[in-house]
Amino acid sequence: MGLWHVIYEDWQMECCGTPFGVGDEVSWPLLLEDADQAFGGGWHDQLTEVAGQVEEAGGVRLLREETGLTLAVGADLDDEEDRRPKPGDWFRSVGLLSVERHGAVWPETVGRVRAVQVLTQAYDQSVPGSRTWYPVAGKRRMRLVDRCPEWFADGGAADRGRCWREAGVVVTLEVPHTDSRLSHAVREARGITRQGSEPGAETKGLPEADLTVLLEGLSTAAGCV
Repeated sequence: MGLWHVIYEDWQMECCGTPFGVGDEVSWPLLLEDADQAFGGGWHDQLTEVAGQVEEAGGVRLLREETGLTLAVGADLDDEEDRRPKPGDWFRSVGLLSVERHGAVWPETVGRVRAVQVLTQAYDQSVPGSRTWYPVAGKRRMRLVDRCPEWFADGGAADRGRCWREAGVVVTLEVPHTDSRLSHAVREARGITRQGSEPGAETKGLPEADLTVLLEGLSTAAGCV
């Protein structure tokens, strides 16, 4: 079993998502996003490191991650230059895993939800009095919940040109037959030695509530004021 942080954005859920809770089995198409482009950047604990061989299916560049995860990779196809890794390349990258239900279709990842945190993001006006808002890098809050909401709260009135609004959830997804940097971190936090330990040892015998609290501590947001 491998543990992976996955972003499920508010508009993706509100448009065509199905609410879920801790313990539910889900099936999602996963995309590796550029972390600097997602909500202004400034991510840390939620970053995912992947490596594997690239292949193409239906116009989508897929990565068969070396520990077993399948995800889509690539750049914005509206760019003048196709900056996606080429089929057959060995690709290694760090980014944000997200649920992507619009556009192309690729194989979904089946896993069990182990933790859900509502992501509240800070937005600033582009100029004072403007109606244009942009996400502020690294300025976000996380709130542990039992279920992902179907609808997310607006930020309400702005204070000194800044507002906060719920922008989605950060999910910890446990995927069979994979392993991850997050799984290694959980094993280390539990005092499980690397030598001789197998994927899945990090959650074996650990009560659901204790695992949720542990995962919360491994998915935090800095600079949230």
